[in-house]
Amino acid sequence: MVLGKKIIVVMPAYNAEKTLRQTCEELPREYVDDVILVDDASLDNTVSVARELGIRTIIHRENKGYGANQKTCYAEALRHGADIVIMIHPDYQYSPRLATAMAAMIASGHYDVVLGSRILGGDSLKGGMPLYKYIANRFLTLVENLALGAKLSEYHTGYRAFSSRALETIPRNGNSNDFVFPDEMLAEAV
Repeated sequence: MVLGKKIIVVMPAYNAEKTLRQTCEELPREYVDDVILVDDASLDNTVSVARELGIRTIIHRENKGYGANQKTCYAEALRHGADIVIMIHPDYQYSPRLATAMAAMIASGHYDVVLGSRILGGDSLKGGMPLYKYIANRFLTLVENLALGAKLSEYHTGYRAFSSRALETIPRNGNSNDFVFPDEMLAEAV
């Protein structure tokens, strides 16, 4: 426990065999109490790699969708007593080493939600984000900021941290089971 808080990292996974090991190796395990991977019926060896790495693994036998995967991630983290839940995609587009900084911002009591951003660092395209996704991401983020009156750099980040209080308050289970789920969660948080 760091600062008296139980930190659990969750990974919604689908065909993450090639990048899962690198993502896990860079997690600051001395500060992370547990790692939970939810596999959404991957067609590759994601589950085998996760088990080899000693990660608690939950398997959806059929693909339930990106939102359903995250719902399972958050529910499992809360079930295991998380005070802080950090969700990171195991696709290695984000630096797992920043998990500690994200957790500290929540542990301080200043924030209930912290977002990682591929955009702010300026390396999103170098990090593997295709140009068409970058352009769509920037456009959708502009529209969402205007609609919600917020100033976020990226709504579509696969790197998020939540206090348990936020996760228990946001009505996530009524949200979509597909790719709209994370946007619904952020809109509810705002």
